Amino acid sequence: METFYHQLTQGSALLLIIILGFGGSFQSGYHITGLSSPSPYIQHFINSTWYDRYKEPPAPQKVTMIWSLIVSMYAVGGLFGAVSVKLFSRRLGRKQAMICNSLISIIGAVIMLTSKEAKSFEMIIVARTLYGYSSGLGVSLHLMYLGEISPRKIRGRVTLTSATFTSLGKLSGQFFGLSEILGGQDVWHILLCVPVCFSVVQVLVLPFLPEAPRYLFIEKGDDIACKSALQSLWGNSDYKEEMEEMLIEHMALEASPPKSPLQLLKNRTVRWQLITMFVIYCCNQMSGMTAISTFSFFLNAGVPRDKIRYVTLGLGISEILTSISCSLVIENTGRRPLFWGGYAVMSAIWMVVTVMLNLKDLSWVPYATSSLIFLFIISFCGGPGAATATLSSEIFIQSDRLAAFVLMGLHRWFLFAVMGLIFPFIIDAFSSYCFLLFAGVCVPGSLYTFFLLPETKGKTLVDISEEFKAITVCGKSFLEEEKVETKL
Repeated sequence: METFYHQLTQGSALLLIIILGFGGSFQSGYHITGLSSPSPYIQHFINSTWYDRYKEPPAPQKVTMIWSLIVSMYAVGGLFGAVSVKLFSRRLGRKQAMICNSLISIIGAVIMLTSKEAKSFEMIIVARTLYGYSSGLGVSLHLMYLGEISPRKIRGRVTLTSATFTSLGKLSGQFFGLSEILGGQDVWHILLCVPVCFSVVQVLVLPFLPEAPRYLFIEKGDDIACKSALQSLWGNSDYKEEMEEMLIEHMALEASPPKSPLQLLKNRTVRWQLITMFVIYCCNQMSGMTAISTFSFFLNAGVPRDKIRYVTLGLGISEILTSISCSLVIENTGRRPLFWGGYAVMSAIWMVVTVMLNLKDLSWVPYATSSLIFLFIISFCGGPGAATATLSSEIFIQSDRLAAFVLMGLHRWFLFAVMGLIFPFIIDAFSSYCFLLFAGVCVPGSLYTFFLLPETKGKTLVDISEEFKAITVCGKSFLEEEKVETKL
């Protein structure tokens, strides 16, 4: 049997995965971490710009408000980008939608790059909004594209690359943000524009790469173009198995036309899929990953201030290596163990970290705590963090996928915005004991995925959908309840 890497190099699949990664989830990962290093310089820029305009220093509340807008408008843009995925992908197709998304990112970078010379903090806010829009749209398109180009046997490994590129983006944001590179006062605007290089490459290269085969066959009904795309991506073969699977989905699409997000919410046949993704996204966002990226966490743990940035850089490297390692085993272990096992280990780690933070006066505690955080990163990025990307592309058939990605994107970006707002208050209210709250979130996630989540490894999307329909709680399923309501 051909190895995964041999399959990748038979056609243009590897190049497409790389181009999609750097133009997709890499951008989101970069912008999540890229703003932390230049934050004092941007606030100084706000002060100086205000003084140049009005010949008086701004009130601290105004600087705080403008800075909050710069931070929060990224999430607002992400929300609107997630809502737009159905419009872009249906009208333009996956490839053209990705190219259009890169153009939005380029426009944002041009505005950001010229904001310092123009002495306009308003331009920074606009650029951050466009970055958010591009990230919200691009992450969903990236996942969708990967899911629709990959054969069933290696679908998990291919879709997991989106998590790897997210981690690579985070690490790049931390690396370029070092004061020795682009983290200085004179070049912060360049630091926030680094990903535009990859957007330009995507605009130039992607037109010469294949469209998603599933989109061509199921939505466009072009079986010849679909087979040509498969051969271009994965090498010459008959791809009988993949074509048969797509034919079944095409028949299902004819029987059940594409749904709007509201229609999907009302549809009981996909209720368990929606609940599952809601639970997983909630657990991921509230698992404590946000806490690790904060400067104050490592200070409270006793790590010297001048070493913290290098510790977070090490965490970024661990995140990438773990994600790559996970791609090697996901088709052997399946998805379920990565979820329930990851959440279980994460909850145990947070309990121990809580004890450690209350013993931080001991000389060995900072090192032990830092080691636990590295273990947490391995558990998250090698478990739920990686497997979520794969599961998102597997549990909805073609007629439901676009609406599902809109709902999942809205949910993901809404949680991202809410956690950004409430996390500082959680830290202030609970101090080191806030990590017990994170543990309390991970435990239900582990139980849910252990008892209710079906295994999706190696199954067709139609088979996966049927398994979700068969889920019962207390001897009843949503479909049985719907039949009872219909009779009444």
